[in-house]
Amino acid sequence: MRSARALLLALALRVYALDTETPAAGCTFEEDSEPNQCEYSQGEDDDFDWELLRSYLMPHLVPELPHGSYLMVNSSQHTPGQKAHLLFQALSENDTHCLQFSYFMFSRDGHSPGTLSAYVWVTGGLLGSAVWNASGSHGRQWHQAELAVSLFWPSEYQVLFEAVVSSERRGYLGLDDILLLNYPCSKAPHFSRLGDVEVNAGQNATFQCVAAGKAAEAERFLMQRQSGEVVPAASVKHISHRRFLATFQLEAVSKAEQDLYRCVTQSARGAGVSNFAELIVKEPPTPIAPPQLLRAGSTYLIIQLNTNSIIGDGPIVRKEIEYRMTSGPWSEVHAVNMQTYKLWHLDPDTEYEISVLLTRPGEGGTGKPGPPLISRTKCAEPMRAPKGLAFSEIQSRQLTLQWEPLGYNLTRCHTYTMSLCYRYFVGSGHNQTFQECVKMERNANRYTIKNLLPYKNIHVKLILSNPEGRKEGKEVIFQTDEDVPGGIASESLTFTPLEDMIFLKWEEPVEPNGLITQYEISYQSIESSDPAVNVPGPRRTVSKLRNETYHVFSNLHPGTTYLFSVRARTGKGFGQTALTEITTNISAPTFDYGDMPSPLSESESTITVLLRPAQGRGAPISTYQVIVEEERPRKLKRELGGQECFPVPLTFDDAVSRGSVHYFGAELPASSLTEAKPFTVGDNQTYSGYWNPPLEPKKAYLIYFQAMSNLKGETRLNCVRIARKAACKESKRPLEVSQHSEEMGLILGICAGGLIILIILLGAIIVAIRKGKPVNMTKATINYRHEKTHMMSAIDRSFTDQSTLQEDERLGLSFMDTQGYGNRGDQRSSVVNESSSLLGGSPRRQCGRKGSPYHTGQLHPAVRVADLLQHINQMKTAEGYGFKQEYESFFEGWDASKKKDKTKGRQDHVSTYDRHRVKLHPLLGDPNSDYINANYIDGYHRSNHFIATQGPKQEMVYDFWRMVWQEHCSSIVMITKLVEVGRVKCSKYWPDDSEMYGDIKITLVESETLAEYAVRTFALERRGYSARHEVKQFHFMSWPEHGVPYHATGLLAFIRRVKASTPPDAGPVVIHCSAGTGRTGCYIVLDVMLDMAECEGVVDIYNCVKTLCSRRINMIQTEEQYIFIHDAILEACLCGETSIPASEFKPTYKEMVRIEPQSNSSQLREEFQTLNSVTPHLDVEECSIALLPRNRERNRSMDVLPPDRCLPFLISVDGDSNNYINAALTDSYTKSAAFIVTLHPLQNTTTDFWRLVYDYGCTSIVMLNQLNQSNSAWPCLQYWPEPGLQHYGPMEVEYISGVADEDIVSRLFRVQNITRLQEGHLMVRHFQYLRWSAYRDTPDSKKSFLHLLAQVERWQKESGDGRTVVHCLNGGGRSGTFCASTMILEMIKCHNMADVFFAAKTLRNYKPNMVETLEQYHFCYDIALEYLESLESR
Repeated sequence: MRSARALLLALALRVYALDTETPAAGCTFEEDSEPNQCEYSQGEDDDFDWELLRSYLMPHLVPELPHGSYLMVNSSQHTPGQKAHLLFQALSENDTHCLQFSYFMFSRDGHSPGTLSAYVWVTGGLLGSAVWNASGSHGRQWHQAELAVSLFWPSEYQVLFEAVVSSERRGYLGLDDILLLNYPCSKAPHFSRLGDVEVNAGQNATFQCVAAGKAAEAERFLMQRQSGEVVPAASVKHISHRRFLATFQLEAVSKAEQDLYRCVTQSARGAGVSNFAELIVKEPPTPIAPPQLLRAGSTYLIIQLNTNSIIGDGPIVRKEIEYRMTSGPWSEVHAVNMQTYKLWHLDPDTEYEISVLLTRPGEGGTGKPGPPLISRTKCAEPMRAPKGLAFSEIQSRQLTLQWEPLGYNLTRCHTYTMSLCYRYFVGSGHNQTFQECVKMERNANRYTIKNLLPYKNIHVKLILSNPEGRKEGKEVIFQTDEDVPGGIASESLTFTPLEDMIFLKWEEPVEPNGLITQYEISYQSIESSDPAVNVPGPRRTVSKLRNETYHVFSNLHPGTTYLFSVRARTGKGFGQTALTEITTNISAPTFDYGDMPSPLSESESTITVLLRPAQGRGAPISTYQVIVEEERPRKLKRELGGQECFPVPLTFDDAVSRGSVHYFGAELPASSLTEAKPFTVGDNQTYSGYWNPPLEPKKAYLIYFQAMSNLKGETRLNCVRIARKAACKESKRPLEVSQHSEEMGLILGICAGGLIILIILLGAIIVAIRKGKPVNMTKATINYRHEKTHMMSAIDRSFTDQSTLQEDERLGLSFMDTQGYGNRGDQRSSVVNESSSLLGGSPRRQCGRKGSPYHTGQLHPAVRVADLLQHINQMKTAEGYGFKQEYESFFEGWDASKKKDKTKGRQDHVSTYDRHRVKLHPLLGDPNSDYINANYIDGYHRSNHFIATQGPKQEMVYDFWRMVWQEHCSSIVMITKLVEVGRVKCSKYWPDDSEMYGDIKITLVESETLAEYAVRTFALERRGYSARHEVKQFHFMSWPEHGVPYHATGLLAFIRRVKASTPPDAGPVVIHCSAGTGRTGCYIVLDVMLDMAECEGVVDIYNCVKTLCSRRINMIQTEEQYIFIHDAILEACLCGETSIPASEFKPTYKEMVRIEPQSNSSQLREEFQTLNSVTPHLDVEECSIALLPRNRERNRSMDVLPPDRCLPFLISVDGDSNNYINAALTDSYTKSAAFIVTLHPLQNTTTDFWRLVYDYGCTSIVMLNQLNQSNSAWPCLQYWPEPGLQHYGPMEVEYISGVADEDIVSRLFRVQNITRLQEGHLMVRHFQYLRWSAYRDTPDSKKSFLHLLAQVERWQKESGDGRTVVHCLNGGGRSGTFCASTMILEMIKCHNMADVFFAAKTLRNYKPNMVETLEQYHFCYDIALEYLESLESR
């Protein structure tokens, strides 16, 4: 209640204050009003003044007028239209106020006395329009109106009241109480300050007037221009009940409309007036001058804008370039922010019109384009040469061509030149060229070239040029029509004659005049010195297609002249013929001696032999010679058919003076030996100047018979040993009889002893056969050089020479001790420094190890190396106690139920295992981190030489490298693949580049991959250590997924490599497979036993395995592994170390071929015999697939079959889908399965051969036999197309190209399977080697064979190193020689050493008939020597 009363009191006080507030200024026109509050003046430029009326001073006042003091105008006293002005005092509004005034307008008859208007005049400005007015008669009462003037400081204004007399001139106008109030008007709204508006000419100008107050319903809103024009409001929007917004819009203003504007509201109650705001109209700028051209290009123009002088107003906020083609309708505008600008992507040789546009701020601020610059771009280089060059007509001597029409988009210039240029080679050498360019007429697209040569490749191109450049089209080759070819030049015929074949080569005709589709070569024998040859012989013809300009003519007669004619053919016919005569080389004569015949008679000084006439081959026999050679121990014995002959004649006297061991005893003319005749050597006669002296009884002689043929300076000879005369030892003195009898008794005793031993050995073999376990005699035979016995050493050499035992039978004797023997390792240092004479009975070197842990037991004593073969055979054939029982004895009493640590595979073994385990340094905070599944194993020379461990699992990789680092290991041996039979055997614990394992960084430094193993070198670094260790990992990858290796050759070489690469002061050798047992144990036993055999001459495999099992469980897991260890040790002992360093090869080889006097043999021959003895014999079961009935016709001979384990089964399907082919996959030295050795395709296996090539990605084929060999049961037919394309079942073989020389014919084929075209094609190169005669075991030339090896190697590198197919007649000796030679050269390149024995042994492990003869084995050594000497000569 109290609060309500207080509120009412406050309102009453407020109302009172308002009613009693004193005006800030004003005029009441009362007599007592203060003068300073009423300042007004009469107008000076009006027609009359206002009259001040005070009614109390006028007693006779007209009754119509109101009483009081006020200003008045009496209209009746003035003429119509006259004006009276009253100016109120000058005001400036610093606060809100209101100008209030009272007025009356009265006429007795109701006519308008005039018009009363109020003006608000800004000081210094124009009067403008009235802001308020009233007219008409309003009665005698006073009316009140208000002016709400919003004119802000510093402007001042005056209110001017204007009375205008009406035309009726009746009535009165009064004005009173002009007051300036200090509070807002209540009847007129007040405007907020009106701001200036700036627009660009041509744009709409908008003023927005905000007013506060109460507006009458009849309120008018106007905008007044200072000059007096009035604009009505476009819209009025009430913001609130006492606030509204009036919007005024001036359309498309121009510069002339720039003025001052204000907002006005008008009503009868008053008016509201705003301040004047300026309408600023800016003229958009335009440049006075055109832009300047700085530079012109073919597709651009660089200009300077030149905008320093403009018409219009600034500032310039944007500059633009407007350009157009002068002849085009379009234009483009680009904004520019620099004084220079580059117009891009213009058309060449085109005129453009360029103007500059300038823009100032605000909408519509962009002026008109300035004066234009007219400029032209340069010509551009032609886009390209014309396309579509084609012929419309071709004749033999002229060519009509056409091409696409030219257009501006191509020429890029309106001025251009079109030329047609053509050229062709003149002459056969292509060293002279005719060329000409012809300028074409404008818009021409056709031309005829005349006066050309027939069947020439015409190279034509179009050239389009303009002032800025030229474009040459791609040269198109057209060919004129062909004609009959010219003749082949006789001088282009080149040939290489051999004994029974001729290699003929020719060149294409100088003027082929067309496509050579065929060459026809005719030949016939026209002359021969061999009477068996019919001359002239029949004419034979050979056709060669396309560009094959060579042919090998085989099955010719030696020493025969053939007439060859060669001519070429095109589609128009044959050309002229080229002739040449070629004579084949003569061959050596042949003898009709099967075996060495027995002499007809013999005395102390003579021996009578039967001389049989020889058969000449290509030339008649000219001379026979009888050669006598003294048999000496140091001389290599000559065998039948394999000896060197005697080309230099030597009489007996010359032989004596020169110290020669042979002489010519007789020379007989061919005419004297037309049939077999006896001849007595030593008959003391002279034959054609050669004395045939008597033979000395105490000397042994070899008798040779030699035949010689001559033809045109060419000589061939052949010789054969026809008799041997032993030295006569019968004494003519009685005292020598008893001595001779004693010698004969000794000889007979030794023979009897040898016979007894032979009978015992044969008995053992018979017993074994009866037990169903046959003995392999090949494996049972031993090297005579390595195991010559005391007995054989004691036998007299004369008895040995005359023994009826064959060499293989002598080698069948059992092992016996050899005293003081040293093999070729004594003459050289081995490449692996582990040279060994393991078969010797005494140690080669002093052993530094005492107290070896591998002690010999009483129940299982060590076995002498010399008795090892016999021991193994006994163990394999024994009924009661053999390998099975010996192996099972290892596990007697062993408890298999042991606990395991499942986290790391740790086994809780007996204390023996734990005592020898490797203990790691524990990691900080983990006392159990000392465990790893690894055990120390003793070596032969050093304790704890090995660490046997399991293949690291993923969680154990860090522990594995910790162990390697801790134990300072430098070698890791890995004997497993990462995955076998689909199961992970070992994690990949090494990086491909560099990787951190815990705090150990492993970096791969080097990697080397060979056929059976890989060697990786790693650098180890550990955080916190400055040392950097190097570790080699030896990864053996050839252990099969089941069982044991078929042969030990590769594993033994692997062990030697590890031994040689491990420094003597290094830590233990880490060895692991998957579990670290079976394969790991095999490796360690082999390593230890090889050292024991080297040092002690014995092996103790049983006790070695027993000792290993005491260190780590299951070190030998299967009986098969136990037997494999024995076989591997036997192979190592039999073969020894056979590698030769390249630097020592020449002297070593010289020593190897030296004949030893006592044995009458050489180390090389004995090495080959050893190779024969250790070559595995193939059983029938091993070749079961080749022996299937359906496969028999696919074998050339049933004696040469591939083992099942080496077969490359065919994948491509062909008809019956037989997947067998007589072939074997073999390794090279550096790559597994690098070769496929097979026989020359039979007629029914040609398709299988090409399937084999495609299925196994073979990129090379090496052919080592000749076609149509007459000594073959099956003819060797050509199995490839030459030239052209041919299908062999699903295989499509296309001849691409060929080259030939005297040694090799090389052909390139494209092979693809037409049933699987998505697989693409295979490029295969075929190498046909020509220098291996049919009757020779070795090639004719070592250099040519090296040339073949080099060509194959080069192509293999170019083609991606695919497999190589090697074939000869039966896929044996020749193919093996090629493969072995390749392996030997790889050894020299990789490791600077050669090991012929290893190469041949490795190949024979796959096919026993590889490197078949001693001559081929000898040739492999010759190839190595030839290659090394060629390196020295470079």
